[in-house]
Amino acid sequence: MQTLLNTLYLTLSGYLHLDNDTLRFEVEQETRLRVPLHHIGSVVCFGDILISPAAMGRLAEEGKALVFLDRNGRFKARLEGPISGNILLRQAQFARANSPEFALAHAKACIAGKLKNSRYVLLRGARDSNEEADAEGLRETAEALAINLRHLESSPALDVVRGLEGESARRYFAAFSYLIRNDQRAAFTPDGRSRRPPQDRMNALLSFLYSMLMNDCRTALESVGLDPQLGYLHTVRPGRAALALDLMEEFRSILADRLALTLVNRKQLQSDDFEERPGGAVQLHDAARKSLILAYQERKQELTSHPLLDQKLAIGLLPQIQARLLARVIRGEAEYYLPYLER
Repeated sequence: MQTLLNTLYLTLSGYLHLDNDTLRFEVEQETRLRVPLHHIGSVVCFGDILISPAAMGRLAEEGKALVFLDRNGRFKARLEGPISGNILLRQAQFARANSPEFALAHAKACIAGKLKNSRYVLLRGARDSNEEADAEGLRETAEALAINLRHLESSPALDVVRGLEGESARRYFAAFSYLIRNDQRAAFTPDGRSRRPPQDRMNALLSFLYSMLMNDCRTALESVGLDPQLGYLHTVRPGRAALALDLMEEFRSILADRLALTLVNRKQLQSDDFEERPGGAVQLHDAARKSLILAYQERKQELTSHPLLDQKLAIGLLPQIQARLLARVIRGEAEYYLPYLER
């Protein structure tokens, strides 16, 4: 089983350079961090961070991704070394894109995984709720998603699948406040799903988590030799990692949403950890951003069981496992893609 390597997240304005086989990060000429290269799987930089040419070259040489995001987690650029993926796998991936039947079947699997895991979050919230009205609202929404799951199975076209996903997402986020404890609800209830920029605290929190999850899914796909740009559920357009978006759908609720709710309900994040920017955009303060990154890393280290593997594994390895399963389906070694389902 593959070992889960750490992702190095840099949030302070500083300088990252190579010191023999170690990465050293300096802020105002003071060393803040030293980490051996062999412990690192990738480096993600938030905001204005300088990287030495030697460090960039060594990361590329060893196949460790270097990703640049703005301070709110929006993608800016990515540096990688030579593509080492199997060209035959990529040929098969592109050939599958010309099969409407394959695209439809894969899109259904992605959305089925998303809806089932979303229902898991809703029903678990209903079980844990001390308010019957909240629990009833969560159960009703879970039932609505179950109905859409049944409709999904017989959907005749991609547009119908996308429509069911959109309608389910609206229902899910309409019930999101029921998952937030009463004393945090006024500050963190989202007004639907807003992005680019997020318009409230919960959406700012979710957008940041989704950005990190997206990077993990893209890295997983590239590591098995797939092209993250060519997806089957999400439409293809320049600069969009459509296949990474496909893969992350099944993980949104169980990896990002649940973590956001845990941090808010335990008051590890409070309303004053956010600020409103001109134009109504809401973003995390620097200290809160660091706490969120640490919580995400800790969440990825937790153990879970995969229905197809007879052993425990770190949650952070799930995108890698699912990318391998998708590669098998694209090569024709398996008939259907099976999304990961939380139990």
